[in-house]
Amino acid sequence: MGLDEFDRRILRELQKDSTIALDLLGDRVGLSRNACWRRVKLLESAGVIRRRVALLDPDSLDLGLTVILMIRTNRHDPDWLDRFASATRQMPEILSAYRMSGDLDYLIRARVRDVADYDRLYRALIARVDMADVSASFVMEELKETIELPL
Repeated sequence: MGLDEFDRRILRELQKDSTIALDLLGDRVGLSRNACWRRVKLLESAGVIRRRVALLDPDSLDLGLTVILMIRTNRHDPDWLDRFASATRQMPEILSAYRMSGDLDYLIRARVRDVADYDRLYRALIARVDMADVSASFVMEELKETIELPL
């Protein structure tokens, strides 16, 4: 789908606040309410807007520790990858998982209460999937974290 400047403005605003009223959205992007509504619906049907969510404060939910897991495996067959992908999708503490190029095979970002909670997550993960090496780093300070894409 080709995006014009109005689409980009709409997407910028929705990334900041997906609950924005259509009237206000129209004012901010320079379109009528109905024109905004039509464009948002087109962006949704084209898959540009995948879903609208609420961003929660992890500290308020006692999930103050971000952990980055670096994983190496001796197995690279489709069955192993399917089991690994399934395990990461089923564990709500795991926020993102990536297959990497280079020396590292997989990278996981997770949110847990504390180091003991990380240990529980680690044990649950290794019980589901065999891995050659798992290293973890704990985030000391978040300098920047966003889900807003540059438009």
